[in-house]
Amino acid sequence: MSMKNQWILNSVIIILSALTMPVLGWRSIKRFLPASILAILLCGLDLQIGKHRNWWSFYNKPKSFIQNEFPFLIGPMFAMSLWTLNWAYGNFKKFIMLSAIGQAIFAYPITRLFTKLKLYKLVQLNEFQFFLYFFYKAFFLYGFQYLFEKYKKSIAY
Repeated sequence: MSMKNQWILNSVIIILSALTMPVLGWRSIKRFLPASILAILLCGLDLQIGKHRNWWSFYNKPKSFIQNEFPFLIGPMFAMSLWTLNWAYGNFKKFIMLSAIGQAIFAYPITRLFTKLKLYKLVQLNEFQFFLYFFYKAFFLYGFQYLFEKYKKSIAY
């Protein structure tokens, strides 16, 4: 994939994710924003480990975090964490199921599509390991939101 096409794809990924935010509503965004930011920070740390261990490779500028991984963090990953919390917070089983479905879609068909488009490819991970790499963060996301809600209630009284 050419650099120009990658910039276009990155922009589309971010814009499409951002366009879903108004549908959530300001109240839900405000409520779930801290946990979603934590998920993005965890992913950012994990990305450094994955890059160092060569778990995946981007075809263009393999060392450029801003061009390669960052659009996925602030686009689909951020939006998916907000949406999953909005739809399923309060029902842990439903939350885990929605997270698993979302991460499976990213780890399998989307990864295959982006490999064919020559955006990135998995090197040291298979698709199932890539799924687990993202999925484990769902437990932190839910746990942090639970503690955050508990803390908000304790200072409200």
